[in-house]
Parts: sequence; C-alpha cells; structure tokens
Amino acid sequence: MGSAEFEEAVGDALDAVPPELMRLLDNVVFFVEDEPPEGDPDLLGVYEGTPITDRGDGWAGALPDRITIFRGPLTRLCDDRGDLLEEIAVTVVHEIAHHFGIDDSRLHDLGWG
Repeated sequence: MGSAEFEEAVGDALDAVPPELMRLLDNVVFFVEDEPPEGDPDLLGVYEGTPITDRGDGWAGALPDRITIFRGPLTRLCDDRGDLLEEIAVTVVHEIAHHFGIDDSRLHDLGWG
C-alpha cells in the first residue's frame, strides 16, 4: 500500500472512532510516517504527550500531544489489505487509548494490544 492510500486508511480508521470519543481528545495531532525511530523497527504507532489522567492545572498551553502511525512496520506485519486495514484501526485505537491514560497491559486485556 502506497503512502497516500495508507494515509487515507488511517483517516478512515479515525473516522470509525465514535464521535463522542473523538470529542474527548484534547490537544492531539495525528501523523503518519514511513518508519519508526531507529532502534525500534517493529513499532506500529506511538503516543507522545501527557495523558489526560496525568494533566494538572499547569498543563494548559502545552504543545499538542502527538500520535504517529508507522506505515512500514504495519505493511510488513500484514499479509493482505484486509489484515492491514484491521491492524491500522487497532493501532489508531491503541494510541488514542494512551491519551486517556490506558496502559499497554490494560489494552492487551481489552483485546486492543
């Protein structure tokens, strides 16, 4: 899957997140990159920021949190287009959950690992 089509698939995955949940996102921007940082070649996505559960009164005015989805590892992981679209959706939800303070262990318990 090419870059433009992958970005569209990420957009579709974001569109599939319930609107009431998307309205709760606070100061978050989404990015798509080809590859993760060197040293972590299998990273599918990453949340960088301060989860809502950890924000105090002094948090206002901070730079936006970032969620980045990595095309390379996702396309290498999946055998076909259907699997890739499903894995993109899972990765998007997984990273959004980190914004709400849900850790990897709990996400795995919920089936979003």
